[in-house]
Amino acid sequence: MVGPHPEIVVRAPDGIGEIEAGCDLAAVLVEALVRAYGDDALRDGDVLVVTSKVVSKAEGRVVEGDREAWVDAETVRPVARRGPTRIVRNRLGLIMAAAGVDASNVAAGSAVLLPLDPDASARALRARVHELAGVTVGVVVTDTAGRAWREGQTDIAIGAAGLEVLSSFAGRLDAHGNELAVTAPAVADEIASAVELAQGKLGARPCGILRGRADLVLPLEDDGPGAGALIRPEGGDLFGWGAREAVVRAVAASPSDLAPFGAPVPAEDLVDALGRAGLGAARRLDADADADVLVVDDARADAVRAVAFAHGWTCEDAAGGSGIRLRRATT
Repeated sequence: MVGPHPEIVVRAPDGIGEIEAGCDLAAVLVEALVRAYGDDALRDGDVLVVTSKVVSKAEGRVVEGDREAWVDAETVRPVARRGPTRIVRNRLGLIMAAAGVDASNVAAGSAVLLPLDPDASARALRARVHELAGVTVGVVVTDTAGRAWREGQTDIAIGAAGLEVLSSFAGRLDAHGNELAVTAPAVADEIASAVELAQGKLGARPCGILRGRADLVLPLEDDGPGAGALIRPEGGDLFGWGAREAVVRAVAASPSDLAPFGAPVPAEDLVDALGRAGLGAARRLDADADADVLVVDDARADAVRAVAFAHGWTCEDAAGGSGIRLRRATT
């Protein structure tokens, strides 16, 4: 693999007006880039970065009506809530505030929804740019998102085409000979944030070019996995529910809420969790050869049920003399 260029250049042109539904977005962006930077506006190996808002506007995703109703429509399930702020998993699988529904920079009473398929939008832009300018670029469609453990927001890739979105360093050695096991830079997100620095939140610059990482750009016939490859599957996130929401969902124990907690844990992990919760010792049911059945004696059934549910186990009964029987859930 060719290594990264020693210099990375980021450009974001001015002069892009309001985007209307049905416009040739790629043509508008290429024209703005050529007007700003001339013949050197686009090269093979550049990465074109475009905000999801202008993609959505071009695709007719501006809607009228109550914003909260549109948040509901775009939501698959809630994740966390703090006052009026709702963090949800939306129909694209993204964990975002308000499902990514944006009411800024549009007429009052309107809102902008995320593109129906951001990866498909990126692929269409890539093909059209090649048609117009004769260059092979990578494309990233971005949106702004918060982070679970840090203040502030950054831009992330919600759509991508023709780009290696995730670099794997697993198996490589560092300078001291240590093997890297899990290092995997999300380069599409890094590119999104780097270009946002040039765009600015109030700069009216909805696109930009990053130059210097042609090693990440794929051949024209290969659109790559898209930004969807960066989304963890349901149950694959260690924080599928917010801290308070997790308690509520575990106590309610609705089967439809089980998946975000992740795959059922081994029996020994549940035994450990019950012990840490002060709920007494669990034992295997002697009369049952099934290794996935546990019995907890002399404990509060409601608390045992909640802890078990959060770990992928269900409570079968709570008969006084026979203890509380737990069985690994099946999905």
